[in-house]
Amino acid sequence: MDIQFYGANCVTLTYQGVRMVVDDNLTELGAKSITRAGDVALFTGAHATPAVETKLIIDGPGEYEVSAFSVFGIPARAHIDEPGHFDTTMYRLVAGDIRILVTGHVYPEFSESQLEKIGTIDVVIIPVGGNGYTLDPAGALGIIKEIEPRLVIPTHFDDSSLNFPVPQQTLDQAIKTLGVEPSPAVNKLKLKPSELTDVLRVAILDRS
Repeated sequence: MDIQFYGANCVTLTYQGVRMVVDDNLTELGAKSITRAGDVALFTGAHATPAVETKLIIDGPGEYEVSAFSVFGIPARAHIDEPGHFDTTMYRLVAGDIRILVTGHVYPEFSESQLEKIGTIDVVIIPVGGNGYTLDPAGALGIIKEIEPRLVIPTHFDDSSLNFPVPQQTLDQAIKTLGVEPSPAVNKLKLKPSELTDVLRVAILDRS
């Protein structure tokens, strides 16, 4: 599987010829959309309609099968929601032998029911920018400790080329809080199940 990062919460997951684009809300932040015709577009929260004809749009709870991807959307409390509201969706993605959790802008406390649905996770893709906009590094760390992934990919940190409504914490600040020395940054992460060990790693992706 190939994973690339495009700023904010936007990443692409490419596996067996299928390209899944996660949270391409880049036009709202002053950048260009990266969604292409034929992509699978997945959104954890509110979004505009993609400008191109996608293969499928996934934007809520439920079970989906898309070629080699198995997708399970789990309702969740958004970071700014009141208790009892579930205005965002987390996704458990399975492709081959790799299990991924995309959290989106969630509140950093999961119920037992949510944890059961999440199950065993190899990779978590999680925002760390904080300041009321999304998870801060401490909230992200709490989730990481609960689900015990093997690999963490942080997203949604400070980026001067994007117009965030509020300042985001820097990646260095987030790494310091997570307390794990990251691997050298790469433009594209070529992920293989054999490379996932029981020792927690943090992978840094340069913005594509």
